[in-house]
Amino acid sequence: MLPIPSPDALAHSQRVTAHLQSLIQQAGGWIPFAQFMEAALYAPGLGYYAAGAMKFGAAGDFVTAPELTPLFGRTLAHAIAPVLTETGGDILELGAGNGRLAVDMLGELAQLDALPARYCILELSADLRARQQERIARERPELAGRVQWLDTLPAQFSGVILGNEVLDALPVELVHWTEAGPQVRGVSLDGKDFAWQDRTIDDPMLRARADALNLAPGYQSEINLVADALIASLAHSLQHGLILMIDYGFAAAEYYHPQRHMGTLRAHYRHHALDDPFYLPGLCDLTAHVDFSAAARAGEAAGLDLAGYSSQANFLLNAGLTELLMQTSPTDAAAFLPQSNAVQRLVSPAEMGDLFKVIGLAKGGVAPLAGFARGDRRHTL
Repeated sequence: MLPIPSPDALAHSQRVTAHLQSLIQQAGGWIPFAQFMEAALYAPGLGYYAAGAMKFGAAGDFVTAPELTPLFGRTLAHAIAPVLTETGGDILELGAGNGRLAVDMLGELAQLDALPARYCILELSADLRARQQERIARERPELAGRVQWLDTLPAQFSGVILGNEVLDALPVELVHWTEAGPQVRGVSLDGKDFAWQDRTIDDPMLRARADALNLAPGYQSEINLVADALIASLAHSLQHGLILMIDYGFAAAEYYHPQRHMGTLRAHYRHHALDDPFYLPGLCDLTAHVDFSAAARAGEAAGLDLAGYSSQANFLLNAGLTELLMQTSPTDAAAFLPQSNAVQRLVSPAEMGDLFKVIGLAKGGVAPLAGFARGDRRHTL
């Protein structure tokens, strides 16, 4: 039984629905799903990430790794500290959520005497930006002066660009492979209801990607051209340093496996995963898993070097997660057990440990990361 939205939340969803219906009508009765997803998530004042509803944690729709335990951010700080030292650069976090990761990383980098001059956050949501500013000012007031919020990517940047669960929230194209070839799946209206409708692929980039996959008729899945473009933009900005992306997903061979013939697109509502992306627009997060092979290709095409690709479990364990956990005495059960349980969720194959991956893309030459020292899977990409 799904939770029933409050009257205010339902009214908000109705406004988002009306906006999406208007977009479809203005476009002549059909829009590609990528446009639908972009508007549902990011339409100013309406979209899921642009309005003010709680998204993270027990009261929201999903829980991210930084909220499980500060050890996640602290371990990432250890992983990237050598790159910050080597490049003399800064940190740029993309989409910083509620600011939890920034707080934990800044605190640990201070302990390591590896603080960058600037911790930049590129955040498009005014609501989330305000929450980040409040949290950092409250929990790390002595470091708040190092944090800067950006509206656009800097023209030039050195250091570490970090994205935790960013790529999965980018709008995806849906493709349906048919006997007549691949078609782009879009959204039309059946009365006032949203309905699927396929059309010929006009975009040459999407057509080339779909043809190259050559999947069997009846297969449907996602192709994320926006993620490719983002990685290319990050590569253009990065002068010297590392791009580190953490997300759930697969290499292409697993992403487009015959058994995954219905794709990976999901809606997330109050800790429930739904197959219907039309459910309560504006109240649901829409996500698709990441094709890390495509991410690697996009990076290499833009002049980046593949620095590593591994499961989240391997990366965190290599970077010292267990050692940080053991700084809390196991004899102090009240402090140790919650952290131990959270670590289990981060590294267990049945939880986040194997589904979540870490990919590193570098420019200008950086020393090998300890996080990729064992269990590097870049050969699978």
